[in-house]
Amino acid sequence: MRLTPERVADEYEWIRGRADAVVPVINEVRAGLGDLFETDVDDVTADAYREEVDTVFADGDRAVNVAALVAVLRELDVEGDYPGFVVDEFLGRELAGTIAGTQPLRLLGEATFHYADVSVHADEGGEARSASGERAGDARETAGEDDLDAALAAGFQTRLPGWDWRESESPFAVERADD
Repeated sequence: MRLTPERVADEYEWIRGRADAVVPVINEVRAGLGDLFETDVDDVTADAYREEVDTVFADGDRAVNVAALVAVLRELDVEGDYPGFVVDEFLGRELAGTIAGTQPLRLLGEATFHYADVSVHADEGGEARSASGERAGDARETAGEDDLDAALAAGFQTRLPGWDWRESESPFAVERADD
């Protein structure tokens, strides 16, 4: 695989165009996590998702890594699928963390990937569905595609506002001492 600025731009457009598949997964994950943590979490709109894709890809260093992980997951297939279970999970988790950002958001994105991953599966016809049965993407043709929408949903839902705990400054910040 060769990554060029043009290939990164192509992956950017592909990810941006996934709003119809990814945003419903984001909102389902947020609703489920909100229930678990007994909090309300704001839904995400397709426009907010696309704006955040723009932000991620404005950082060239992050953009090339996100593009590479997406390209690999789009192409990754393992005969019999199960032997590839570890590699596509690893790559999906890494993609979610890379999108989410620095700590602690990176760790939250990685953890959320596993939650999102169990809620996205292919139906008998190969079309991806969320746990509630909503359409969540096109037919899965490779092992890696099975984790791609879950990774995008986990990473972007972590970055986007809507969680109350992120709306205020941390009480643990230490002010610099004057020497």
